[in-house]
Amino acid sequence: MTDSIKFFPAEIIEKQTSAFLSAFGMPDDYVNICAKVMTDSDRRGVDTHGIACIPNYHERWTNNQMTLDAEITVVRDNPTTALLDAGGGLGYPVAHRAMMMAMAKAKAVGLGSVAVRNSAHYGAAGYYSRMAAREGLVGFATTGTSAPRVVPALAAEGALGTNPIAFTAPTKRNKPFNLDMATSTVASGKIRNKAVEGQDLPEGWAVDMNGQTVTDSEAYWDGVNMTSLGGTRELGSHKGYGLGAMVEILSCCLSGASFVMSPNHGKRTPGSMEIGHFFMAINPVFFRDEGAFEETTDQLIDDLRATTPMIRRSP
Repeated sequence: MTDSIKFFPAEIIEKQTSAFLSAFGMPDDYVNICAKVMTDSDRRGVDTHGIACIPNYHERWTNNQMTLDAEITVVRDNPTTALLDAGGGLGYPVAHRAMMMAMAKAKAVGLGSVAVRNSAHYGAAGYYSRMAAREGLVGFATTGTSAPRVVPALAAEGALGTNPIAFTAPTKRNKPFNLDMATSTVASGKIRNKAVEGQDLPEGWAVDMNGQTVTDSEAYWDGVNMTSLGGTRELGSHKGYGLGAMVEILSCCLSGASFVMSPNHGKRTPGSMEIGHFFMAINPVFFRDEGAFEETTDQLIDDLRATTPMIRRSP
């Protein structure tokens, strides 16, 4: 399998991504942000959120579900909070701006949070939380999604999106602590990739319309539903369900964006997918002496890495 894999320099991927987006009619300043964030995902091996997204973006653009030259407007701006309207644009530019605003507020008063409405897909949530960590801040990011394809615990009907959460904490000696996860058992892109590659799905990733486990990846094209994080009630899917609902509250209830279960979600407003995001930055020096937070976070990471490893038994 590895013999068929081809590798390309990240610079080439970024240029190709930029060329596609420019051809779609996206302004240069937006193109630069989008291509940078998407290439970062490919560079990190998260190939579900990189250049592989281009066909999907092209389809949504041609179907008038996104406005690639949308104007970002500030609806509300307070000392610690703000609300932005993305104008129906692809989520990368507005997400970048929102986190920059949250970071500026955190540096000034200790905490900053910004909600976004009327947006679209913004790529990997972890990019934005890592923006904050590079500035010595704790970063947090969530987002709603385009389709209700994640079933609540014990349900058969999709009611939430994959609703990712990202959290990054700055450090000194170690790489920043970075959590970037879907609140479904896996991200939808992983199921899509299995379908494209003709591989079976592991049990617990997806269910059919009766709530029964699906392992045939071809079911993806028919709109298979995904499980909440945990996979089954016995393995804790109620916890993933709760986290997914939390993300919907932060991303949609705060911003006024459309719920993923709303009738005609993403189709009510031409040129917009009506998705909401949420970003937060926390300044540790408003809680502790400068450097103390990073030092104890490093110590936690060291302690976790020093735990006794499990014994791996041969099959």
